[in-house]
Amino acid sequence: MDDYDQLSPHLRPTATRPLLGLTILVVEDSRYSCDAMRLLCLRSGARIRRADCLKSARRHLQVYRPSVVIIDLGLPDGSGADLIAELSTTCPRVDVLLGTSGDTFAEEVALAAGADGFLGKPISSVVAFQNAILSVLPSERRPTGPRLVCDDPVVPDPLSYRDDMAHAADVLGDARNPQTLAYLTQFLAGVARSAGDGVLQQAAEDLADARAAGRPVKPGLDRVSALVQDRVADRMAI
Repeated sequence: MDDYDQLSPHLRPTATRPLLGLTILVVEDSRYSCDAMRLLCLRSGARIRRADCLKSARRHLQVYRPSVVIIDLGLPDGSGADLIAELSTTCPRVDVLLGTSGDTFAEEVALAAGADGFLGKPISSVVAFQNAILSVLPSERRPTGPRLVCDDPVVPDPLSYRDDMAHAADVLGDARNPQTLAYLTQFLAGVARSAGDGVLQQAAEDLADARAAGRPVKPGLDRVSALVQDRVADRMAI
C-alpha cells in the first residue's frame, strides 16, 4: 500500500516542503551518497527509506509501496537498471522512478530501462532534487503556487565517507574476482567524485581503464588499496 494514501490533510505538500507526504526508497550502496539524499529529503519534507542492494530493495518492496524509488545503477549484487525495468512494468506502478549514477552513460541506460528521470551524482541541489521528482509526480500530489526553497548545497556527514572506505576495504579482499573488481572501481570512482577526493577518484578510474584494456591490474589495485587503507587508518576528514 502507498504510504501517501494513509496521510491526513495536514501532511499534504506545502510551498516550503513540496515533498511532504511522500516516502522515498533510495536504493544506494554508498553511505555518503545516501546521507546526501537524507538531507535532501529532510529539506523537502519527504520520508526516506534505504536499501543498499537489489536483494534488500526487493525485500522492502514486498512490504510497502513507496511513492518514489531512486535507484543507483551500480550495486553490489547487480545492475540497478534491472530493478528499474522490473518496477517500470509493475502494476500498480510507483509514481516516480528515477535512476542515479555518477557515470556519464548512465542516464541513457536508466531511461532505456524505464526510469521517469535521472539524477546525476554528486547530488547537492535541493531545487534540482525536487524538480526531478515533481516534474513527473501526478498533478494532485504537487504543491500549488510558488515554492520557497533554500538551495544551499547539502553537505553529507564526513563519517559516512569513512563508512564507504571501510566497505571498500572489505571488498578489496575479493578484488581478484573480475565482477568484484568492476564493482569496486565503479563504487570508489563514484564515491570519491561525490566527496571531492580527486586522488582516489583518479586512481579508481586508472584501475578501471587498465582492467578494460586488458593491462595488468596489480599496480593499480595496490595503489587503490593503499589509498583506501590510508583513509580508513587516518580517519581522513573531507
